[in-house]
Amino acid sequence: MTSIKRVSILLAMILFAGCSTVYYETMEQFGVYKRDILVDRVEAARDSQEAAKEQFSSALEQFTALLDYNGGDLQATYNRLNAEFEKSESRSEKVSERIRAVEDVSKDLFEEWEDELELYTNQSLRASSKQTLQSTRIRYLQLLASMHAAENTMIPVLNAFRDQVLFLRHNLNSRAIASLRTEVATMESDIAALIDEMEASIAESNRFLSELALI
Repeated sequence: MTSIKRVSILLAMILFAGCSTVYYETMEQFGVYKRDILVDRVEAARDSQEAAKEQFSSALEQFTALLDYNGGDLQATYNRLNAEFEKSESRSEKVSERIRAVEDVSKDLFEEWEDELELYTNQSLRASSKQTLQSTRIRYLQLLASMHAAENTMIPVLNAFRDQVLFLRHNLNSRAIASLRTEVATMESDIAALIDEMEASIAESNRFLSELALI
């Protein structure tokens, strides 16, 4: 666990109180600034996307295995699939939560940076800092668009997955399983698209972090 994460956990009560200013000021006393927090949250969002990608792959494996059902305990089969759905839903929620956290700190960071441009007396340094701010903001917006694209691909997959789990629960028999076989190709295609978006967003996160480290 990084020092930022340890300090963040200790100060979680401040976040819950909704006082971001106090949170940032307290973090700065530990030598942790908004830029550091942004890096930490982008890394957390990236890692949550990686975990979601792996979970959806696992869910597809369970769904495919279900379609090979040729007798046995249907309830146990359903329970396994439902567990995969619940894990996928949880991972999806975590991805969204981490993206919101990135958005919160980036907004505050860019606003602070913009305000502090007015404090410069050296116009050359001010112009250089402004240019860096603009380029960083552009790269950030590209990152955010990639994150949202990946986030949005999870919604139709989860909806379809939920429908199939509900249908199976309400019709727990071999005929219900047989009727779901027609959905396999769609599920495979949708999850493949989701994984592609996740990987693109993960790569975008890594690029953003690498470029931010050079500033």
